[in-house]
Amino acid sequence: MSEASLIAIDWGTSNLRASLLDAAGRPIETRNSAAGIMAVPERRFRQVLLSLCGDWIDGRRVPLIASGMIGSRQGWVEAPYIDSPADLAAAATQLTRVEVAPGAVLHIVPGISGLGDDGVHDVMRGEETQLWGAGLASGSCCVLPGTHSKWVWLGPAGSIERFQTFMTGELYSVLTRHSILGRLMHFGAARPAVFDDGVRLGLAQHANAAHVIFAARTAGLKGKVDAEGLPDYLSGILIGIEIGSVLARHPLRDVALLGDDALCERYRAALRIADVGTTHASPDATTRGQWQVAVQAGLVEEKRACKV
Repeated sequence: MSEASLIAIDWGTSNLRASLLDAAGRPIETRNSAAGIMAVPERRFRQVLLSLCGDWIDGRRVPLIASGMIGSRQGWVEAPYIDSPADLAAAATQLTRVEVAPGAVLHIVPGISGLGDDGVHDVMRGEETQLWGAGLASGSCCVLPGTHSKWVWLGPAGSIERFQTFMTGELYSVLTRHSILGRLMHFGAARPAVFDDGVRLGLAQHANAAHVIFAARTAGLKGKVDAEGLPDYLSGILIGIEIGSVLARHPLRDVALLGDDALCERYRAALRIADVGTTHASPDATTRGQWQVAVQAGLVEEKRACKV
């Protein structure tokens, strides 16, 4: 059995994942739970974590590190934001400590706060650790699709220079579940061509978002898009609006995509329509980023994996 060196915890709004890492930062075992912070009753975070991996904590006696919404105001304990530009080394000096059990301390990675060139404040939690683990080149722009999509511009040594958040995923959820737009929709059938049509409309009318979103209803009423196609049509419109809004201020030739494969593929298709090239960063970036923060903070000493 490999010698364990670190327990790395990715604790977001909806999910919890714990990875036991060896002395080279490679996963020995990974456990998943649906106990995201919004599903933890009465703020019983300690009990939830011990239920998932208490045997590791008791038996291995290794440091613990966590990133994500567990460090938010709604999480276990708030880990204060650090200001951008911010790099991994800065984050490693600002870890927030919370006792899990006698002799076991969880180190929570801080989020990042920034002020955009539009004068709007922005924040991130968890994405910063993904980005550092992805090892992207200086000058890269990375898109992290999700409930709250992030567009991030990187500087030297993975420094997060500036970023913008778009509530595209949450808007889609709210509009399909709680607005009149969802009344005409039938879900479950993929319509790639209809998605592309929505993207084109969103790109062309990104500055007219509150109006053009209503096309996801009128297209159904007028028979231009069938009920099965309307979910993809709305998705395309919203993603097109997001991409068009960014490109209007920051022309780009290519971006890196980081996140869920299916959602990244949707963004890749939309960015292709906008004539923006894409690459796909490694999906295990979060765990690698957590390992790198732990090494920088002196929680673990990295050992190179032996070649066989």
